[in-house]
Amino acid sequence: MEGAGGRAGRGERAARGAAAPRAGRGRGRGAAAAPARSASRGRRRGSAGGAASPHAPREDAAASRDGSPAGKPAAAGERGPVRSSRARPAAKAAATDGAELPAPRPRAARRGAAGPDCRGAAAGAAGAAAGAAPRRPPAAAGALRLREVLSQLSLGRQDVSEASVLVNQVVAQLLQGVRSRGGSFGSLEKFSAGSYYEHVKISEPNEFDIMLTMPVTRLQLDECDGTGAFYYLTFKRNPKERYLSKFLDEDGKLSALKMLEALRKIIKEEVKNIKNVEVTVTRKKAGSPAITLLIKKPPAEISVDIILALEVQQSWPPSTKNGLHIEQWLGRKVRKNFRYEKLYLVAKQNKEEKVLRGNTWRLSFSHIEKEIMKNHGSAKTCCESDGAKCCRKDCLKLLKYLLEQLKTKYKKELEKFCSYHVKTAFFHSCVIWPHDKDWQWADLDHCFHQYLGYFLDCLQSSQLPHFFIPQYNLLSLKDKASNDFLSREINYQINNRFPIFQRDN
Repeated sequence: MEGAGGRAGRGERAARGAAAPRAGRGRGRGAAAAPARSASRGRRRGSAGGAASPHAPREDAAASRDGSPAGKPAAAGERGPVRSSRARPAAKAAATDGAELPAPRPRAARRGAAGPDCRGAAAGAAGAAAGAAPRRPPAAAGALRLREVLSQLSLGRQDVSEASVLVNQVVAQLLQGVRSRGGSFGSLEKFSAGSYYEHVKISEPNEFDIMLTMPVTRLQLDECDGTGAFYYLTFKRNPKERYLSKFLDEDGKLSALKMLEALRKIIKEEVKNIKNVEVTVTRKKAGSPAITLLIKKPPAEISVDIILALEVQQSWPPSTKNGLHIEQWLGRKVRKNFRYEKLYLVAKQNKEEKVLRGNTWRLSFSHIEKEIMKNHGSAKTCCESDGAKCCRKDCLKLLKYLLEQLKTKYKKELEKFCSYHVKTAFFHSCVIWPHDKDWQWADLDHCFHQYLGYFLDCLQSSQLPHFFIPQYNLLSLKDKASNDFLSREINYQINNRFPIFQRDN
């Protein structure tokens, strides 16, 4: 998804080294760091609008940069504390005309200043951020170091292979059955999207996302709200897709709800023809754009979300103009080529409508996100066999896992959050710190806390711009209580060496 470009002063956060140690203590490898202290603005006691935290952070928690407990030297092969003199290069600011990224504020102002709103905060932040001391979360990993956590999240090759083969077989057979019926869905094509195909899936290969795309020659897109993400679709004169006219509502708009219901009915019938494996269609979830299949694979099940998407060969809408600011990260040419790619719209209901009619469609950039993930380095050889390994995807996996564990623990409080929030913050972080040397594998701990610090900034200000549609804020101010709750929980984890990573799950 699209995001605003790096703003002036944002790269300064990367230019700060580790917090200065206490007077009288050495700064060599293995030296104890200063007591970990949450620098998040969301850490204030009695934060407005936030639910009471079930526990207060420990102020005495401390750890070395590589995640080992305070006072213990780094293990062999691990890097010791990174000296504060190792400044990281600042990201060059990219011009933005839409909403921008939240900027770090001076330390003196953090404790009492209120967070900016999602539209106005960014406007003057570039100047205000100049000279500001960026927040730097304390380096604390816990008994299980981050690399050990990552090793637990790695997917077994055999399990992955078996799961992917099974999913591909089921989807291929299903798609063949749908196409054979001809009619409205005779032109569907498969597009694999989501974390598994981006190689950032964690824990188990038990969830897959498959887009079934339908080519449409030309559509009229009309925004249905101010986000720039949701649209009403109508056909222009004499459309080739006359067979879709039965899915138009009384106002001539293409109804996502009608199309989804028709496709669901066909899929439920075709699933019965799959004999070599047990496949069922789950009950419809209100507002969900997915038709979910459950594939029996003892001793567990594999969930496959099938998402209907229209593939349109036309220019991206104006709301995307100021997004995808990857010039300093992946290059201007790459951005230009991306913007010439096809446009996808998924059948997604806009819950902000006063009357829910099910005739809205949401922009989707899954194809671009997949390409970015595959070619994520500023150098073309990043993470290839003959290139240096970065830790970008590893940082994303760690924050996905942290959110997943917290959502398991606090289902009700954190129900509004999903992995896409973490992924969007990841893309913005890659823009802020665009170079491969900003994400060296040896600096995993530092990079993770840096990325985590940015996400905390977003939670505190309730501002996370969509990466492709910067005017679309993914963290609503109406959900500030939830944002504050997650901010406090993450700060607790930071200050107490991520105890949730050590839970028996």
